[in-house]
Amino acid sequence: MHSINLTRYLVSSTLILLVAIFTLLLTNSFVLYSHGQETNQIFYGVNMKGYHTSMPQARTIGSIMPPDYFDDSFRLISEAGMNHVRFVFYWESYERDPTNFMLELQSVAEAADKYNVNVIYDNHQFHTSSWFNPQRGTGFPSFLFQDNQAYPAANGGSPKYAPAKAWWTDWWNRSVKATNGTDGWILQAEFMKKIVDTLDSHQSTLGYEILSEPQVHSADQWQKIGQYNTFMVNELRKFTNKVLVYSMNIPIDLKSPINLIPENLAKMKPQNSTNIVFKISIYGLPTESSYQQQKFNTFLKASNITGVPIYIGEWNNILREQTINEEGDTVFEINPFESDINQQQANLFVKTFKDTDIWGMAYWRWGLVSLDTPNFNLISIDDNGDITTNKYFRQLKVALESNFENQP
Repeated sequence: MHSINLTRYLVSSTLILLVAIFTLLLTNSFVLYSHGQETNQIFYGVNMKGYHTSMPQARTIGSIMPPDYFDDSFRLISEAGMNHVRFVFYWESYERDPTNFMLELQSVAEAADKYNVNVIYDNHQFHTSSWFNPQRGTGFPSFLFQDNQAYPAANGGSPKYAPAKAWWTDWWNRSVKATNGTDGWILQAEFMKKIVDTLDSHQSTLGYEILSEPQVHSADQWQKIGQYNTFMVNELRKFTNKVLVYSMNIPIDLKSPINLIPENLAKMKPQNSTNIVFKISIYGLPTESSYQQQKFNTFLKASNITGVPIYIGEWNNILREQTINEEGDTVFEINPFESDINQQQANLFVKTFKDTDIWGMAYWRWGLVSLDTPNFNLISIDDNGDITTNKYFRQLKVALESNFENQP
């Protein structure tokens, strides 16, 4: 009798152990599959902007949306051998026109499915919001500003302006609220849930970026950003198991009082880091002893501390010049006439990124609107809505082919 019980115990224990091992293997295979690492795959492609998903509340984009824009765009990207798009959208664009915003996202996902392109959907902000910068800004919706005298309209949304500093400080303190008293974190989570509900069933949906390049204004905010990222990840994990992306901060000043060091960047990591990547931007060649190399190394050290893979969500080559701004402060601004990128530089960018074993990369950018900096757009669109790629797209294609020709 004792031997029978012992046999049953051993069989039962073995079955339990096998189930545990099988579950662990499934879990790990999910994480590896989502990261593309089961075949050592790297995601590489472009940033893309649309129309309704990029429309600010304070102004209207002057371009016209071609009827086949997304189908043509994803076809050209796929035919060039690229497997990835980081698609930029703005919360305030949804508030301006939620119906057309969501219809456009559906069109993006359907085109990406058709051409087998993996998409990260990026909740973007530039100069915080068009509330602060009606000429250039896009990001957070106006209802997060309009009822607070500390956030005066049209007073600048980049890090150098006092209203932006006040707003971002309140955002990290979780004291930004809408008219009904609901705090901004909850409202953003509700918005992102709508994005997930629309896109998560699509095979092409790789994941979602929580918030691109948030502003940091004091050294005590690093931990608070980690709390914010933890909150957002925990909320989104109720609805999706796909990749979630958290972003580096701005400004990126290695000598600033915000104490930009790897250990502080590591504090931004959400507590649940399963299937998480860390997005950074590189806008200059990380050559030896350069500022760009120092910055890149800082990000890599932060990644080593956290164990979270690096995603170069934006890259290009620009020249910044020292100027004096309206407040009399010394700043470095992009010189659009001197900024450029050639084939040799494009090759070096891609090789450097690949040799660093990054998770993915996306060139800035593919969009409807031409910019003052020529290498900031890979296409032009004629009056008939036809897309023509330019020399920068051809350079990117060659650089990627030379480095990833044999990738599965």
